[in-house]
Amino acid sequence: MGSVFFLALRRLRGPLVTLICAYAVSVLGLVLIPGRDSAGGIWHMDFFHAFYFVSFMGTTIGFGEIPYPFTDGQRLWVLFCIYFTVTAWLYAIGRALTLVQEPAFRQAVTYGAFVRSVRRLAEPFYLVCGYGDTGRTLVRGLVEWGFSAVVLDQDQDRINLLSLENLPVYVPGRRTNCSDPAALTTGGLKHSQCRGVIAVTNSDHVNLKVSISSKLLSPNLKVYSRSEIHDVGLNMESFGTDVIVNPFDIFADRLAMAVHSPARYVIHDWLTSPVHTPLREPLFPPRGRWILCGFGRFGKAVQQFLSFEQIDATIVESEPEATAAPEETIRGRGTEANTLQEAGVEQAVGIIAGTDDDVNNLSIIMTARELNENLFTVARQNRQENDPIFQAAEVDLLMQRSDIIARHIITRISNPLLAEFLQHVDKMEDEQWATALAARISGVAGDTVPTTWVLPVTKGTASALAIRLYRGAEIPLGVILQDPHESGQRLSCLALLHKRGNDTALLPADDAVLRHGDKLLFCGRRIAASRMRWAVNSADLVRELIESYP
Repeated sequence: MGSVFFLALRRLRGPLVTLICAYAVSVLGLVLIPGRDSAGGIWHMDFFHAFYFVSFMGTTIGFGEIPYPFTDGQRLWVLFCIYFTVTAWLYAIGRALTLVQEPAFRQAVTYGAFVRSVRRLAEPFYLVCGYGDTGRTLVRGLVEWGFSAVVLDQDQDRINLLSLENLPVYVPGRRTNCSDPAALTTGGLKHSQCRGVIAVTNSDHVNLKVSISSKLLSPNLKVYSRSEIHDVGLNMESFGTDVIVNPFDIFADRLAMAVHSPARYVIHDWLTSPVHTPLREPLFPPRGRWILCGFGRFGKAVQQFLSFEQIDATIVESEPEATAAPEETIRGRGTEANTLQEAGVEQAVGIIAGTDDDVNNLSIIMTARELNENLFTVARQNRQENDPIFQAAEVDLLMQRSDIIARHIITRISNPLLAEFLQHVDKMEDEQWATALAARISGVAGDTVPTTWVLPVTKGTASALAIRLYRGAEIPLGVILQDPHESGQRLSCLALLHKRGNDTALLPADDAVLRHGDKLLFCGRRIAASRMRWAVNSADLVRELIESYP
């Protein structure tokens, strides 16, 4: 606010001096020029009455001659003062309007408002650098999970878009260079409520600098960064970046998982999708020869993970020399029927449209289907605004970069125990175990994506239950899985993980004994989460559940 005030003083110095001089001369003249009182004697106006008169005269409000009618000399002086002060005011107002329209002044006002809004934040927030498709999805996800956010982006149009978003809380945003350490500090990097920094700009170099600056200026903060170049990712890791997200590697790994273990893939998809959206059907990508169109960073990642699954892929690339594609690569974009026929589309089982152009990717999919309607189709979507046409294309598997990054980071922030559980699921090689787990999740969730929640057995979050455990009571897990509203019924939820210190148990049984300080991960219906939290905080309900447990 100080910079705005002093900037205004510097710009309006001339008009202010002019106004002061006009008022001073006018007041002095009225004091010196003699008048006549009601008795006809000589009378001089004092400075207070002179200033009072000039104040409403100069602003053209209108006036009466006080306290006595003016003499001709006074009227002549007032006539001069009217033109003098009005001209001074017009000059000052004109300069003030010019000042308001100056970009520097408007920027200073906006900066001051941003600083004050960040300073007033009283709830935990994350500093989000970059407000493209990924940033928008992240901010909305953070708000839905009860966090706030501060947004930095170098594009003013995106900041304007943020102000138009229909978010339940106010999210401050500022146009600035995200890689500037001063901008990070202004955005709340050292704020007591800041919980972490999320770097998701379109530039890996900017994300790298944000990560480095954040770790050096606030080493205790969590830093989540997007990186699509492996060398940059390794550099981030060397500086202690907590979570590095490469959307190409993540998608390629999920595609390979869908081929190798459809059940594990569907578990990942169901537990990380937006709550209350319909459960997607399991995918069964076929084994055989695939066609991969585009051999950039995405294509390289997909080809590498497919090779792990011993799946051959014929590569189609328009610039094989620039992308260091293999010698057997077929030159072309893949949008032409003859290129796909040369790649053997009639004999292929699947096709991946992985270029950086959404129109080309859709064209590849549509052309390939005309040549082989039985193809399993995978498409890369680069821009979120193209959602309607990709949905209309009915692609079997869609790679949405912004959605992958946002879901990965939101899961790590909102539910670290879920991320740990999914890591354990990835290590499981038993497909029958994964299939049984998927069936159990579907059984408690119904037709929509289940809610996941963590129950720390402590006095702050499960007070009644925790007090009994603290006093030495042995209570099995099955007790809190009972429905407190309906005797003899179980809650529509599933215990996914039981964590005690460094020990973890997947899918704990009902007879697993709880201890004070344990953490439990559940998935199921939202009503089950509400009833469980209500029950474990009520001493009477805990007693009733223990007595009714068989």
